[in-house]
Amino acid sequence: MIHRVMTAKKRITEAALKLLDAHPDGLRHSQLVLALAERLPEISKNTIVGAVVGLVAKNPENVCKPTRGLFKLLKYSDSLSPAPQTPAKGELLSSVKEEDFYPAFAAYLTGDLEECTKAEPLGRSFFKDKWGTPDVIGIRKARESDIIKFPTEIVSAEIKTDGNNLITAFGQAVSYKLFSHKSYIVVPKESSTEDLDRLEALCLTCGLGLILFNHLRVDSPDFTIRVRAQRSEPDNFYVNRNLKRVEELLFS
Repeated sequence: MIHRVMTAKKRITEAALKLLDAHPDGLRHSQLVLALAERLPEISKNTIVGAVVGLVAKNPENVCKPTRGLFKLLKYSDSLSPAPQTPAKGELLSSVKEEDFYPAFAAYLTGDLEECTKAEPLGRSFFKDKWGTPDVIGIRKARESDIIKFPTEIVSAEIKTDGNNLITAFGQAVSYKLFSHKSYIVVPKESSTEDLDRLEALCLTCGLGLILFNHLRVDSPDFTIRVRAQRSEPDNFYVNRNLKRVEELLFS
């Protein structure tokens, strides 16, 4: 019996290494277990789960977990892994532009998320500030029908169509908290799994919202929320300074 269990674990390990070799971006725990169960139907799922749990500890020279729940071969780790499969900047500029998504996301903020009562595309250097201008900015005001009237909130968003530029998006979204009650990062769904996991962890730590979308389809971007932004109090000086610049846009 012990010999058979050991043999099964060896077969699971060999199959797992082959699967991970075929998936340079790595596989999540559930994906790996499912793939192994399909490949090795004669081995019980409990045995497969046990082998997967100990996969890194038993094979530290081959396998790593760059983030929670993600298994990856060491040869495909940060320094050697291929860049996310996103179109080159030149291709994006000639077909789909980042600013093409601004109106759709403004509508998503007001309609699907109901985070804003009014939202408008902004972008470029509207604020004429080296700290940056949000791609979309919105406000959430109490309606006449609301029994409890809450204070007006400002919501900002940074949209990126380049999956290789997520750390820049994060820094910009953080800077918007200076004058916004909520701030969102909107990035391609096709960004690397490892980068998205790290970005999600940072967003949870800093209270930012994270939304994924199809960066190749302006007509159907399919915005999907992964982390909802948490409300925080901005600096009133910067709130009033920046709102004066968009007063007619948002309050007219």
